[in-house]
Amino acid sequence: MSYQDSSGAGGIAVPTIPCLFTSPPPIKDNLPTESSVLQDATVKECLPFLTNSSNFHAHVNTHGVPHLDRSRHVAFLHKQLGKLPPQFKAADPSRPWFFYWCLAALAVLGEDVEDYRSRLVGTVRPMQNQGGGFAGGFGQMSHLATTYATVLALVLVGGEDAYETVDRRAMWRWLSSLKQPDGGFQMAVGGEEDVRGAYCAAVIISLLNLPLDLAPDSPARASGHTRLFDGLAEWVRRCQTYEGGISAKPGVEAHGAYAFCALGCLSILDSPTRSFAKYLDVPKLMSWLSSRQDAPAAGFSGRTNKLVDGCYSHWVGGCWPLIEASLNAARGGSSPPPPEKQQPTPTAGRPSAATSTAALFSRDGLIRYILCCCQDQSKRGGLRDKPSKISDAYHTCYVLSGLSSAQHKWDLVTTRADGGILDTDEWAASPFSEGKQIFDEEDRVKPVHPVYVIPKDKAEAARQYFMMKTGF
Repeated sequence: MSYQDSSGAGGIAVPTIPCLFTSPPPIKDNLPTESSVLQDATVKECLPFLTNSSNFHAHVNTHGVPHLDRSRHVAFLHKQLGKLPPQFKAADPSRPWFFYWCLAALAVLGEDVEDYRSRLVGTVRPMQNQGGGFAGGFGQMSHLATTYATVLALVLVGGEDAYETVDRRAMWRWLSSLKQPDGGFQMAVGGEEDVRGAYCAAVIISLLNLPLDLAPDSPARASGHTRLFDGLAEWVRRCQTYEGGISAKPGVEAHGAYAFCALGCLSILDSPTRSFAKYLDVPKLMSWLSSRQDAPAAGFSGRTNKLVDGCYSHWVGGCWPLIEASLNAARGGSSPPPPEKQQPTPTAGRPSAATSTAALFSRDGLIRYILCCCQDQSKRGGLRDKPSKISDAYHTCYVLSGLSSAQHKWDLVTTRADGGILDTDEWAASPFSEGKQIFDEEDRVKPVHPVYVIPKDKAEAARQYFMMKTGF
């Protein structure tokens, strides 16, 4: 293995790592706070992994980036889909999430998950309530989050048996009961209303091709709504905060996961080339999203003055492909952004982590954080929040999804007609190739649909199946 023009003791070649990732931030506030103390500790925790100064990784490439330990992560995910120890009893209401997290992560790693079809169908069928939707566990009430996870899991394994597990008529009536007079969706009957509901409902409705007309007894009809998506985009707009980020509901703190939910929902309601600018202050949102990534870790945090966390590789990192594609398509192609949108020239001695002036976020920085800091290199495998945390199915799924977003470029090849709700935009993925690639090609994962967060072919197969149905 040959390294770039840098040698260590005894002439042993060592990788060249930009100083952006090897030293603390150059500007430091001298007023210590609880947040700043935690931030300093996190930087101290991550630096040895970013520089490999303690030999955490047996092998790194010429850029100081370790390989993706694919086989160990695959083994971890299969184990998570097996019998879990008694300590997991508290997570019983989240069983569908484990199905989705593990199956989605396996698919991103290139594994065939169709062998899980019969087991999944047999497990989730009794979790579907007669009134519609899926519960988190047996005998529990239906919840929009676990219904979303179950539907995506069934779409991942694919096939008629999986698709037909869903009672679409009951699902439609149940979603109608969650639709609120203000345009949003509750997560469960009588439960909280937040932007997760907007996204989860939009995904379910679009994948299953449910009728858009509301059931006659929907509470939303009291305010004049007649369709499932009436007023939804307007409700999402009210969730944008003074910072530019998106909150769970109007009037609370902006959060990275809710930003993705908002953009995903708006991408289903209309082409993002129109819906983003129509309902959101996009420059302000981009500014807030950009502030979630900082050096030296270069992963993403979820909120202002919070710590880097691997899961935001998707929740924040997954926002950028949607925004980039919408901006490029709105300009009529994939040309670089205008000068005012390009990144500033880096400070002398602190080279930019971006591979191209056309990048809206540091892909290289995110990839470096994921492969250096988020991989559990023990026999356990899986991916994690940060080096001090233990790996789990949740982080494994969303860290890998974020890695996929950073390694690929998504384009809107064609956009739907104006106002074409549930019409499909044509999304196309290609390896991101601008600049010098810092990871080895063997460590590239599969692309995932930027809206549905599953492989594009899986989403398209489900949509085509349900589009062929007339009525229920």
